[in-house]
Amino acid sequence: MGRRLRELGKTLAVAESCTGGLLASRITDVPGSSDYFLGGIVAYSNEIKRKLLGVPEEILTTVGAVSKECAERMAQGTRGLFGADFALATTGIAGPGGGTEEKPVGLVYVALATPQGALVRRFKFEGARKANKWSAAEAALGLLFDRLWGRL
Repeated sequence: MGRRLRELGKTLAVAESCTGGLLASRITDVPGSSDYFLGGIVAYSNEIKRKLLGVPEEILTTVGAVSKECAERMAQGTRGLFGADFALATTGIAGPGGGTEEKPVGLVYVALATPQGALVRRFKFEGARKANKWSAAEAALGLLFDRLWGRL
């Protein structure tokens, strides 16, 4: 993906909640990632989602931080904040606690903001905390991969 971003002359930024920096770490594990990766924000609290990423309070109080709407706004806010061509966002419940019947452990929303708009995907992972975080980061990278190669 890094080569493709470099070929296209495009940039990337991330906003992470449930992945807690893992997504940015995986991106920056690749030598030369500074050519396309602008940075990221670990927006673990709702206050940071609201203040830095522009997630409206109404979304946080009605549908919550673990929602399609929140993920989309996180990605859009990150894209604007960094001036990036693409922005990824993750929000969810990694576990082992924090889940409910309506929003169980392993529920994750991943969003990709592009110049053409935002795409959001819902996932339900079945692993322990670290596995759910890894799966969420993988899903985010997969979403970007599919967009970069015209599959979306």
